[in-house]
This record gives sequence, C-alpha cells and structure tokens, in this order.
Amino acid sequence: MRPRAKTKISHIKDMAERNGFTPWVIFSLLITACFWTPCLSIFGRMKSKSIRQAWREKVALCFIILCISAFMGFLTFGFSTITCARKYLLLPDEILQSYGPQVPGMKVNIVRGKLYNTSDYFSKGLHPPIDLDLSPIITPLYGSDISGFFPPDNNISGCKFFPINNGSICTRGYSDRRYHCHTSPASIEALQSLDLNMVIGYTWDNVTNGKNKMFVFNRKVYDITNYLELPAGEQWLGGANVTEWLTSLVGKDATKDIARTIESKDIVKCFNYFLIGQIEGSTFECFVTNLILIVMTTVFTGITLFKFLSAVIFNWFLSWQLGRISRRPRSDDEISHILLLVTCYSEDENSIRTTLDSLARTDYSQKHKLLFVISDGNIKGSGNDRSTPKICEDLMEPYSNYEPEPKPKSYFAIGDGLKQHNMAKVKIGYYNVDGHRVPMVFINKVGTPREREGEGKKAGNRGKRDSQLILMKWLSHICYDEKMSPLEFELFTKVYKLTKVVPDKYEMVLMVDADTIVNSDSVSRMVAAMERDYKVMGLCGETKITNKTTNWVTKIQVFEYYISHHLGKSFESIFGGVTCLPGCFCMYRIKVSIEDEPVPILANPDIVEAYSSNTMETLHQKNLLLLGEDRYLTTLMLRNFPTHKKIYVPKAICKTEVPDKFKVLLSQRRRWINSTIHNLMELILVPQLCGVFCFSMRFVIFLELVGTVILPSSLIFMLYLIYSGFQGKSIALPLLFIAGTYFLQVFLVIFTKLKPVYVKWMMIFIIATPIWNFVLPLYAFWHFDDFSWGNTRQISGHDNGHGGGSEEEFNPNVIPMKRWIEWKNLLFKPPRAYPPKSHFNYYRKFDNK
Repeated sequence: MRPRAKTKISHIKDMAERNGFTPWVIFSLLITACFWTPCLSIFGRMKSKSIRQAWREKVALCFIILCISAFMGFLTFGFSTITCARKYLLLPDEILQSYGPQVPGMKVNIVRGKLYNTSDYFSKGLHPPIDLDLSPIITPLYGSDISGFFPPDNNISGCKFFPINNGSICTRGYSDRRYHCHTSPASIEALQSLDLNMVIGYTWDNVTNGKNKMFVFNRKVYDITNYLELPAGEQWLGGANVTEWLTSLVGKDATKDIARTIESKDIVKCFNYFLIGQIEGSTFECFVTNLILIVMTTVFTGITLFKFLSAVIFNWFLSWQLGRISRRPRSDDEISHILLLVTCYSEDENSIRTTLDSLARTDYSQKHKLLFVISDGNIKGSGNDRSTPKICEDLMEPYSNYEPEPKPKSYFAIGDGLKQHNMAKVKIGYYNVDGHRVPMVFINKVGTPREREGEGKKAGNRGKRDSQLILMKWLSHICYDEKMSPLEFELFTKVYKLTKVVPDKYEMVLMVDADTIVNSDSVSRMVAAMERDYKVMGLCGETKITNKTTNWVTKIQVFEYYISHHLGKSFESIFGGVTCLPGCFCMYRIKVSIEDEPVPILANPDIVEAYSSNTMETLHQKNLLLLGEDRYLTTLMLRNFPTHKKIYVPKAICKTEVPDKFKVLLSQRRRWINSTIHNLMELILVPQLCGVFCFSMRFVIFLELVGTVILPSSLIFMLYLIYSGFQGKSIALPLLFIAGTYFLQVFLVIFTKLKPVYVKWMMIFIIATPIWNFVLPLYAFWHFDDFSWGNTRQISGHDNGHGGGSEEEFNPNVIPMKRWIEWKNLLFKPPRAYPPKSHFNYYRKFDNK
C-alpha cells in the first residue's frame, strides 16, 4: 500500500506546538508590557501562564482591531479632510477689504503668495528707519503684495540669473533710504516667524482675463507682467526667444508646456521672483484622494451589488435544480447508504425526541439510513430529571431483549494528558415513531474508571469535536484498513449486526444537533444534490426559526438568519465555496469514486489528523478548535479539496429554536463572531480559491474579515455621517452607498422570498443595528480569551469545560490498536456473514500505482 503519510496536508503545521518567542508572542508582550505578570496573577486572578498569554494575545488582537478601525476612519473622513482642506482663505481683493490700510486691527502683507503679519516686522525696527517718514510708504502697502522687499535667495532656488540690483525696490534704496530690500538670513528668518500659514488664491478668471500676464505651473500662479514690460536689455532671463516663450504661457496652465521644453530647466528655478499665489480649486492630492475614495466605493458597491444579483440569480434560476428529487424508481443497490449523526450534550428529552422524530420521519429509505447518536459524557442538563445518556437510552428500542449490557471500550479522545484516553459504550436498537422503524446506534461516552469514580457528573465529556471524530476516525480506519481501537471494532461489529450493511458502504453523513427539526424531504434533497454532482463534498440547507415571536430577542434574529442564507450562502454557493456549513444541519460526503477508485473526503486521514489536533497553545488555535469546530471543519475541507464544491440547498429545511434570553444570545454570538474571525484568517491563506485579486473569493473573504472587525466603528462612522449631514457637509457618496445597501436588502426580500412580512423583520433588524454592530462584536472581541460555551448549554451543577486538561503524561500503549482482521481472529471465529477482508482494501490497487 502507498503510505498515506506522503499525502500530509500543509495545514497540519498550523497546529504545531509553539516553540519559544515567536514574533506574535513578542508583539503581544510588547503591547501588554505595562501589565506585569505579578499584577495579572494577583489582581487578574490569572494563575496559569497559558491564561496570561491568552489574555495578552487578546489585548494584542483588540489593539490591531483598533488600528484597523482607526485607519478605516482616517481613510473615510480624515484623508480627504487633510488633502482637500481649503488652503486659500482669501483672494487678494478680500485681503484688502479685511486687512487694508483703513481697516483697524492686524496689518498683513503678501510675500510670494503667502500672508505675513508685517505690522510686527516694521514696528520692531526690522526695516529701519522707524520714524514718521516710513509711515507714508508702508501704510498704503498694507494688504498688498510687497514681495519686492524680500527677493528670493538664489542659493536656495538654484537660479543662475539675477535681476538688475535685485529689482526696482532695491534699486530705489540707493536714492531713498526708506526703500531697501532684505536679503540677509536673519531678516528672512524674522519674516518666516510671522507667517500666518495662509496661501493667497487666484481664480481661473484672474488668470485668463488679460489684465495681468499670469500663468499657472504646478498649481502655483505666476505674474510676469512687470517683467514683460521691462526694456529688452533689462529682461534678465534671456533674449527674445525666452520672452516669446514666456509670453506663450500667459493665461493658461503651462505645466505640460514647461515640462516639454528642455531649455526651461534653468528658467523654472527663477520662477520664485514672479510667484503670487496658488490657483483656487481642488489640488492634485485632493483629486487623487477623491479618486481613491470613489474607486473604493465603486469596488465595494460593485461587490455588494454583485452579491445581491448573484443571490437573486441563485434563488430564481439555480436553487430549484439543487436537491431536485428524482421520481424514477430505484433498486436498493442504487440508493446511497447514509449516516444521521446526532450529537447530544445537555438537551432535554423533548428536544432530543423532536430531533429523532423528524429524522425518522424523513422520506428517505429506512433501510438505507442509520441514526448515529453520541452523548458527550455523563451530563445532566439544567432542569432535566435524567442525564442525557439515560434520556437517549429510554428513547430507543433495544435490538434484543437478550442483548447483554455493553462494556465500555477505549478510544483515543481529544484532550491533554490522561484525558486522551476515554471509554464509551455502544448500544444498538431501533427508533420507532408513527410506523417508522429506523436502525439506531447510541454511543455513550462514559469516561475511564478513574473519571467515573472521581468526577462522575461529567465523566467522559470531551466536547462536540471529539464526538464527531469518533465517527470520522472510524470511517477513516475502515477505508484504509488501518488499526482500530477497541471502540471502533465494537462499533463495526454492532453496526453490521444491526443493519447487515458493511460500514464501508456508507457514502454520506448528515450532522444534526439535538435541538433541530428536519423537514421530511430535506434528507432526500441533500442526498440528491450529492448524487447529482460528485464534486459536491459538503452542503447545508436553510435553518428557520420556530420561536420568531417569543420576544424582542428572537425577533431581531429572524432577518439575520434569512440574510445569512439567502445572501451570504447563496452567493458563495454559486462558486461552490460556502465558507461555513453549520454543524446544526449539514451533510458531508464520506468518500467519492473517481475513475472507479474510492477516494475519502470527510474520512481522509489528513483531514481527520488535522481536525483531531490536541495542540491548542495559541489563542488562534483555541478559537478554532474549542469554539468554532464546525466552521473549522469546513475550512479544512476547503483547504484540502479546493476543486470540490460546498453548496447551499435552500429546499432542504430545518427548524430550530434561537436564544430567547439576551445573555444566551450574547454568549452564542461571542462564540460565532470569534470563530468566524479566526476561520476567515485561515481561509485568506488558501491560494486555490477561485478568482483573481478583486474578483476572487479570497478578496471577498478579506472584505468580510475587515467588515467583521470594524463593525463597532462602522456604527460610529454612520452616526458621525448623520451628524455631518445636519452640519451641512457633503455626504452624498457614503450616504448613497448605505442607502443602496439597505435598498438591495429590500430588493432581495421582494425577489427571493415573495413575502412582504420579511420587510417587517428587516425593519426590526435595522432598529437593532446597535446590538448587532456594536454590543455583540465588542463583547466578543473583549472575550477572545473565553473558550467556554457560557450560557448557551447549561448543565446541572458546576461546568468546568470539556475536561480537556490533565498534567499527567498519557501512555498511548494502554489502548490496544489492531486491524480488523486481527481483532476478529483475537475475539471470535469469523462468522460467514461477516465481510471478507477485501472490503477494506479499497486503495490497494490505487496505492500500488
């Protein structure tokens, strides 16, 4: 056989043990450096090093989220405010009106297009003499341009040409001591200290009206009127050709003309002699900023519009084909064998009975479906009169009245230390309801003898992921004829005994929570979708709410459930990449035949190994494996089978009760939001997802990740937008985007559901926006380091988690592992009815290639 170790998936390394100080650890320590370890231990009651590190990583993540939110806020509001701020406070005529000689108050002058408080300059004696003789000259100049008093420094500009005696004012200083120019560094520095940080603005009408010879270069305005009026001998920039070239620039934006003229290089350096201000209007930076914002808004709007249109197209033209049940009669051999996995924890009898009733009543062939119920330890739900295992046992009809009490069998479980050893009992029988008699296997995780003696109330509890892995490992070991644990061999023999079906015949598994009601045709529709396209490796149906009108808590969830299916999953399903198959109601393909060779999908050993990781040292790993195991399984499947599909079948419907208490909703959404963020981070790294750049699933996932982490700040942005609107500011672009988003939701309701009542649910959802966008995300972010199920599943007595930790070292040799044939020869003679060994050798021909 080909050693399957060669097929290891790259993702397994993501769950590797943390070695030393990784960059992420160092970053988290730097962010929380002010919180010393003794303070966290004493005042924060964080005694364990792992708990303290999880807290530090949580703070680091919150800091990153805060930075992303601040960046988005700057991009939305601050970027344009900085680059598009009006720099030109006053036009020249307005300056004369506000600061002219006859106007009391501060006196200013213009020097090369900027405004300076020159009254202080002259009054402090920086332009001697200070006497009554100076006043008749200076006073009339207030509010006007006096650039001639301060000629540019050619050493700074690099200008190689010099006007005669630095200009007319400097020349007049030879005959009149009141006229003299300032060229010393001290005087220029003194003037700069009086800069009012205002730039003089000119309109295009000023440039083109012909009164002055003006032109624009790089948005700066230059006036060469006086220069062109000089006699030819005094035009110091060059001869007649230069004068002719300068004249050709008048009255227009000469930026391109100057850039094309090679000879202008030295002349441009002297343009400061003619600078009078800047052209009024949008700057290049403002134009670029607005262009970026328009492009971003267009991309986001386009993606949003594309998602809505895709959802409508899916619901109108594609969904009716998915799950279409064939009416053609089929023989027993043509009907797929399926498993119906129901994981139980602390549910009451009514919830479990209702779920099993709905599965038994489904119209799928009773001979081809097997109820596979797993109870996660000796748990007694809050308010229940019996433990969950006892409820399940009482609901099933025994296979035989003479069937002995099953003995606990060992298997490798999820946990640390000794918790990796667990034991479970396997009971077989039937589930009866309304004439439907469905074979049923019940696995009761009872724990090791040490657990049963010491912590009986939760003995055997290892979590939902462990329950799923009991099935997944069993199927994987069967497919590859690998060594089985005692529990797996017991399960094999009893399943065959009950159904007379070799376990390798099962093709699909439906995963359902023990509080879900499945419609009678849902299983048939899901199987039909799988059979119609072998590329489909997983799918989910629509989950509807049974307690919509209980109170405000349930009412605000109705439209959220609707939009997540009819928008999110519909859009993703078109591309075969549904990113989350909810564990409460989804189906996976166990194996698929490709060129007559069975290839495991859910039973793939690499998937099983990655999903069964016991390494959970980082905050990221714990959020993936402890809170979002269902979503993480979806992520693993997408990463390892990117060419296969995961779709949404809207006609396959289940119903469930949603939390009707806010604290329970808070706890549930904490788990969902945090697991969503960490799984989206994983999916971004999958290079094989369809599309390129902005038109790719990776980009859409990236936007979804960013959109999730900025939910609280987005509400603040929206409130600020409303406030800005009342202040008279222009908010047309973002307002159009928000209005369009809500309008499209109405459009989606009208064109998919055809039920006007959902408009009412949408209005309730919009009113609850502060809860969805602010309260729930903020609570989730601050509880990144909370890996419990909180108030979602209450049990009787103290809940200390899944019992996943033990410091004692585990010896794997305590659990014997043997291949099926070895177990058979060891325990009993092979009965004729049992399958020959060849049933387990699917891959021998394939492996020898």
